[in-house]
Amino acid sequence: MDAKHIRSTFLQFFESKKHRIVPSAPIVNKNDPTLLFTNSGMNQFKDFFLGNKKTEFTRIADTQKCLRVSGKHNDLEEVGIDTYHHTMFEMLGNWSFGDYFKQEAIHWAWELLTEEYKLPKDRLYVTVFEGDAKENLQPDEEAFQFWRAYVPEDRILYGNKKDNFWEMGDTGPCGPCSEIHVDLRPQEEIDKVPGQELVNNDHPQVIEIWNLVFMQFNRKADGSLESLPETHIDTGMGFERLVRAIQNKTSNYDTDVFQPMIRQVSTDSGIAYGTAEKTDIAMRVMVDHIRAIAFAVADGQLPSNTGAGYVIRRILRRAVRYAFTFLNLKEPYLYKLVPVLGSEMGDFFPELLQQQDFIMRVIQEEEASFLRTLDIGLRRLNELISSGARAVSGAEAFELYDTFGFPLDLTALIARERGLTVDEAGFATEMEKQKQRSKQAASSETGDWITVHPSKTPTEFVGYTELSTKANILRYRQVKEKNKTRFQLVLNRTPFYAESGGQIGDTGYITDGQERVRIVDTKKENDLIVHYVEHLPKNLEATFDALVDTDKRYQTQNNHTATHLLHAALRRVLGEHVQQRGSLVNEKGLRFDFSHFAKMTDEELQKVEDLVNERVRQNIALQAETDVPLAEARDRGAMALFGEKYGDTVRVITFDPAYSVELCGGTHVPATGQIGLFKIISESSVSAGVRRIEAITARTAEAWVRQQQLQLEELRQLLKNPKDLTGAVQSLMEERQRLQKNVEEMQQEKASGMRNELAQAATDINGMQVIIQQVEVPNAEVLRNLAYELRQKFDRLFLVLAADIEGKPQVAVMFSDALVQERSLNAGNVVRELAKEIKGGGGGQAFFATAGGKDISGLPAVVDKARALAQQV
Repeated sequence: MDAKHIRSTFLQFFESKKHRIVPSAPIVNKNDPTLLFTNSGMNQFKDFFLGNKKTEFTRIADTQKCLRVSGKHNDLEEVGIDTYHHTMFEMLGNWSFGDYFKQEAIHWAWELLTEEYKLPKDRLYVTVFEGDAKENLQPDEEAFQFWRAYVPEDRILYGNKKDNFWEMGDTGPCGPCSEIHVDLRPQEEIDKVPGQELVNNDHPQVIEIWNLVFMQFNRKADGSLESLPETHIDTGMGFERLVRAIQNKTSNYDTDVFQPMIRQVSTDSGIAYGTAEKTDIAMRVMVDHIRAIAFAVADGQLPSNTGAGYVIRRILRRAVRYAFTFLNLKEPYLYKLVPVLGSEMGDFFPELLQQQDFIMRVIQEEEASFLRTLDIGLRRLNELISSGARAVSGAEAFELYDTFGFPLDLTALIARERGLTVDEAGFATEMEKQKQRSKQAASSETGDWITVHPSKTPTEFVGYTELSTKANILRYRQVKEKNKTRFQLVLNRTPFYAESGGQIGDTGYITDGQERVRIVDTKKENDLIVHYVEHLPKNLEATFDALVDTDKRYQTQNNHTATHLLHAALRRVLGEHVQQRGSLVNEKGLRFDFSHFAKMTDEELQKVEDLVNERVRQNIALQAETDVPLAEARDRGAMALFGEKYGDTVRVITFDPAYSVELCGGTHVPATGQIGLFKIISESSVSAGVRRIEAITARTAEAWVRQQQLQLEELRQLLKNPKDLTGAVQSLMEERQRLQKNVEEMQQEKASGMRNELAQAATDINGMQVIIQQVEVPNAEVLRNLAYELRQKFDRLFLVLAADIEGKPQVAVMFSDALVQERSLNAGNVVRELAKEIKGGGGGQAFFATAGGKDISGLPAVVDKARALAQQV
């Protein structure tokens, strides 16, 4: 079987067992504060396990895009080194929500593996939970007995809590599990060492392929366990490992999941796969990482310096480093693998084909940017080496890692080639400091939910049509974040919109007539609407009036509707390639990111703004439809966002069917006229292929226009009310340029005279032409030019110039190459010593270095110390 057939067989098998086949959720996690990325198949079903949401289907199967490179599940450094860890991987899964349990899950797993996939029964081992006395958990004898119907007892192994008790996180649904392992070793090895001894012992050929989790318990914040009201099945099978087992390969990378891309890299680099360990690892890293990067970009996550975007950037840079270092690929290359990936996986994941050009351009630009950074880092490392140091300190190695993306092994490799050592212990210390800073910044502690009014139905959201309602508190919990305690409330009915789709959450208050409690934010946690308060109401069981801050909501709605009108206008002016790539909508304004590969012209921006304002003046009425079948909405041309998870039915927002039709869960104005005025403030680049427009509406836009008029009037008055204001300003600018040129000519003339004076003042000390003086120069550039010009006049120059530049002390040190080579002089070391006198620091190259400081009074001491140093050389 090829990989495509293996995937389709899994889904068809469970469809025959009356499972609903659902699409993969986006790889980038939204509305879940505990996860940056979807890291297992169960993530999108979290609310079903938690009881926050009821599912229409009690049996579900899918293949889920997963990413494990951060947090508890961090496999990044193993990826490529071994043959079975991956960043992005597919998790095949079947699910039961209060329907079947252990017996069916075990039977179907065995049937699929042995009868459909034809895996040899004598190569399969299963594990069951051995129990845990500390948790008062008994061995899972029930699962053991079910397995006995298919597997000899000597291949049913008991596993400990680490291996055979699965937990969603520190809290939440959990339970015992059964793992299925396969022994892929040659028969002669099996004859020597039986597979029982190697299960769960990290043997690369005896691997787990499927985990059947029996959800029975809920882990509370205090660590205790309670039984769930319903039992569930949650299984996960690693697709790449399954393909390897079925295709009888010794490595995941030898299967047709990866081989087409490996062959491409091998052809383009001219290096055969399988000839050397280092180049093999590099190719494995590249083909694994491009999958993670491409899927993340397709799902809306661009590389960046924070959060999920930073993780994607790290993955991309790791791949580029391996390509650069071991395959000699010095130009952007990864992006060329995207079409190969699309041809292999695009049938089942069409987003790869629909966005192929965009994904390629984002990756290409990111690669080019990092290769420039890599070049700067190499120069920085060369500076450290040329400074005469015998070792790269831990702090310097960490700077190369943190600022320039150099891994420790790359720094060590280059340093070793130059005869230097690296302080790896110091690097580890710096890394630990950063981890501690990150932990402190992100530390939070969440308590258990405490029930006030029991309810089996989710919160009813009435905020599309009502801004106040009667409500009861269903439950609450305490949250500690950065030494601050807040509480979260869940209401039975709410008018508060929870932050989602770029629109911020509502604020307001709840009151029982005796007490008013401020709602400071409203967020989604998966599909749960959570209201944040600074303190709890005294009477939690009361019936409350829940009231939204209406002014903030109205202003936010103005801006949200404006993003829809803007999106449609951009597509009309720039083309159908424009897709929303992100947005932020609040009461102050809107930010809209979209795919486009060039800076917008002033004419294009004006056309877009005019088009939006035209629709505002038409006062188009809102048409909001709920529970529209997704297929029907798409047929009607509704714009859907890449990276969003849509159900079988959706909410469709229309402002004129011929103009703007979008899938959207946000709040909107009843008619576009309420927006009043739309004004674009800026257009800029966010990243490769993504532009950003910032705009304002209504009274914020009116205030902005008034401010612009006021500034123009002030400018007119300053210029004595000229008839042609633009011409008057232009004239002033031209006059300023003329004056600036005159000043520069005077400075150059003065510097030329100073250069001659300094040259005449050179004295011979120990066979060197020594110039050490305090000088007056207008800026650092003139100081630098003086040093270089004097270097041309002497072949054994020892130069130190100290200067007061606009109240700040500066020092420049310049040596001729002959002195650097013969007397081991190093300008960087010298300038750092001299800088102590001005309470500063600096550095540079062996022949030239500069320093700045804080103490201007130390300049004479710099001159004295430099003269003493010259006598000692």
